[in-house]
Amino acid sequence: MQDVVGRHVTDVIENTRMHIVARTGKPEIADIQRIKGQYMIASRIPIFEDGKLVAVVGTVMFQDVRQLQALAATVDQLKQELAYYKRELRRKMGAVYRFEQIAGSSQRMEEVKNLARKVANSDTTVLIIGESGTGKELFAHAIHAASKREMGPFIRVNCAAIPDSLLESELFGYEEGAFTGAARKGKKGKFELADHGTILLDEIGDMPLNLQAKLLRVLQEKEVERVGGTRPIPINVRVIASTNRNLQELIREGKFREDLYYRLNVLKLEIPPLRERGEDLQELVESLLEQLMETTGLVVREIHPDVWEILRKYSWPGNVRELRNVLERALHNMEGNCLKAEHISVSQTDMYRTNPAAPLTLKESLELAEKEAIKRALAAAGGNRPEAARILGISKSGLYQKLDKYGLS
Repeated sequence: MQDVVGRHVTDVIENTRMHIVARTGKPEIADIQRIKGQYMIASRIPIFEDGKLVAVVGTVMFQDVRQLQALAATVDQLKQELAYYKRELRRKMGAVYRFEQIAGSSQRMEEVKNLARKVANSDTTVLIIGESGTGKELFAHAIHAASKREMGPFIRVNCAAIPDSLLESELFGYEEGAFTGAARKGKKGKFELADHGTILLDEIGDMPLNLQAKLLRVLQEKEVERVGGTRPIPINVRVIASTNRNLQELIREGKFREDLYYRLNVLKLEIPPLRERGEDLQELVESLLEQLMETTGLVVREIHPDVWEILRKYSWPGNVRELRNVLERALHNMEGNCLKAEHISVSQTDMYRTNPAAPLTLKESLELAEKEAIKRALAAAGGNRPEAARILGISKSGLYQKLDKYGLS
């Protein structure tokens, strides 16, 4: 070291700029410097004392630029792995759909999507209403995915599909010994599982009155109490509720609490039925066929004009879900890559016939009668599915299977 003391820095360090930093007083960070044929990453920091520059310190972070390149490659690989695990976490616990995946660019759909995007970043409670099959759950997914809770859980509960006797413990959990058959250590409810995330209460109009009171308290106090528990458990959950029923009519009938309705109806999204947005039909068909191609392996390269005529004239009581079912059945009826009117199964889709006088097979007649009976029962029950199942004389699970079969769920 003694042989360099007193010598000018340019005589000691190749391609240095420390003397320039000493003259300008401006630091140079992470600059590339060539020394003995190798590129290094160097920084030069001026040192001041009482406002006067007294020294310059030089440091080398990477003695070879290839070290920096290796680090950059490692960081890039870690970013890719993080993105993969983020996608997997979303797939298993989070939302599956995004706003860009919701097909439909009609004015009414754009208005709904724009309002949903605006409310997504807040924690405002959202009530989504619309007929069965309009895509209410897709909007709930998209709102969660666009929110600050995106990395938190997205928990879905179908209030109509769970027996009334089990719904309370499913929602709020239970303590050990709360009832016969309870798990030894108790169990977290859906609200606890959704902590720091979002919970979707689907078919909220079918929730029993006694649970509505408990739900109201959860929404007000931001805490749950397990079945058989004695202490409240604080939660941080965003609530989205959805229904295909007229909640105000249920309030008049004494079947839904008015105070709960106003607690849920902070912001209402009304999803229009397919029959009221016919201009979205082509976009929807193209999107659904693309999805079905992945699940069935069947490709449509051409759609006959007669198909569009049939699709546009149908009223679509099952909305987009029914359209998907219609297209999936048509794909399996199709020969080649051209979708034709003859591939649209009348007996299973309840579409009008181009030849109304054409006879039905016995199977077709039975299916048509069964579907009409389900529609009438649902109408008589005011959309209450457990009541419709009772009218039909079948189990609630049996009704759900048939609703799914005919695209009415």
